[in-house]
Amino acid sequence: MIQPFDDTYFMKKALQEAETAYEKGEIPIGAVVVVNNQIIARAHNLTETLNDVTAHAEMQAITAAANYLGGKYLIDCTLYVTIEPCQMCGGALFWSQISRIVYGARDEQRGCINMGTKLHPKTTMEGGVLAKETSALLKRFFIEKRNLN
Repeated sequence: MIQPFDDTYFMKKALQEAETAYEKGEIPIGAVVVVNNQIIARAHNLTETLNDVTAHAEMQAITAAANYLGGKYLIDCTLYVTIEPCQMCGGALFWSQISRIVYGARDEQRGCINMGTKLHPKTTMEGGVLAKETSALLKRFFIEKRNLN
């Protein structure tokens, strides 16, 4: 049976990126950028690897997608990310003019919604896609980190 290209399908791909981050000891957040049902960018957190607080999965995905497209705007693209973007990533997504953002779990403390971050007027955002799975991975990561310290 052929897997339909829907939000769950692409969020599973973002979750695979989050698992890669987890294996590297990075906070397990993953992202993919899709246009016309084709993944044009895959990314995960690299803040520890690059020693760079701005190396969030979304930032890496924005850069990779812009390079793929040959321009800075991500019009007609959808970002799938395992957790609600933070204020920094929300701001970058505003400037990219991305058409759609789909996230897994909410970030009640640091997410762009509670922080009041404005997105581009033409950007739509929805969440809750595989929220339990994405949240469980994050919780497992932080429990293991606490137990090691």
